[in-house]
Amino acid sequence: MTSPSMTRRVRVFAAADGSGGNPAPIVLDAAGMSDEQMRAVAAEAGHESGFVLPAETGSSADFRFRFFVPRHEMEMCGHATVGALWCLREAGLWREPHALIETLSGPVEGVVREVGLPTERIEITQPVGRVEPMVDADVLRRIAEVLRVSADDLLPHPVLNAATSRVKTLVALRSVAALDGLRPDFSRMEALCEEIGSTGLYPFAVESLAQRRFHARQFPKSSGYPEDAATGIAAAALLFGLKELGLVPVDDEEVLMHQGRAMGHGSEIRVRFHRAPDGGVLGCFLGGRVVADAPA
Repeated sequence: MTSPSMTRRVRVFAAADGSGGNPAPIVLDAAGMSDEQMRAVAAEAGHESGFVLPAETGSSADFRFRFFVPRHEMEMCGHATVGALWCLREAGLWREPHALIETLSGPVEGVVREVGLPTERIEITQPVGRVEPMVDADVLRRIAEVLRVSADDLLPHPVLNAATSRVKTLVALRSVAALDGLRPDFSRMEALCEEIGSTGLYPFAVESLAQRRFHARQFPKSSGYPEDAATGIAAAALLFGLKELGLVPVDDEEVLMHQGRAMGHGSEIRVRFHRAPDGGVLGCFLGGRVVADAPA
């Protein structure tokens, strides 16, 4: 298996006061673990879990990360990636300001921002988002039925399938109160997501366009739990969805995504566009606060 001394528990995307965030067990020496052992760690914890392995021979990467939820492996997990990099830095196993990480979703860069300052934090890159409006009226009706929302609960924006890695379905609600009050039909969630090519519904609401503050909830397709406290990959997809809807400008300012409040685990995910010197969009940066919990 693996050494308990090299296993950490962290909460990633915690709120400013250190509360909330998404729990993630991180195994820093997973090279000898089988797929089933990794899945068992996630199943025992009940959360997405991250596993650090050496980079493949001949690769230019610094590390290889794998991710499991209780039911299966994932190509990419934003909060487990941020959490694993934070744990590597705390353990003295990563000292540089940049790292290149191999994932099943493709290469991911880790960046330490504001090195040495109290505001120092880790960000990871995601590629340019793919955004596709959903136009089938029958599909839109079933999405509303599964979320148990009416037309009065929705903003007049198209429902979007968006992704920087895994596809999330973005549904704009009229208010944060409507978002917090959602009681989805979880018995139909997996079949619906399978039909529409999504790995989860990600309804959201605007708190302040001027301050670029949004709230969202993540209902995954088949992770083994009904709701996620903080989903970095979904927040990255939402950033490109907001761009598509004209709700955020393309610049260097952060956009703050609140998630998990309805679960009692209020989390804060920070995203910003990754831009080329000429202003072109290369993707986005994704980061937030990491807090250590008791050892696993």
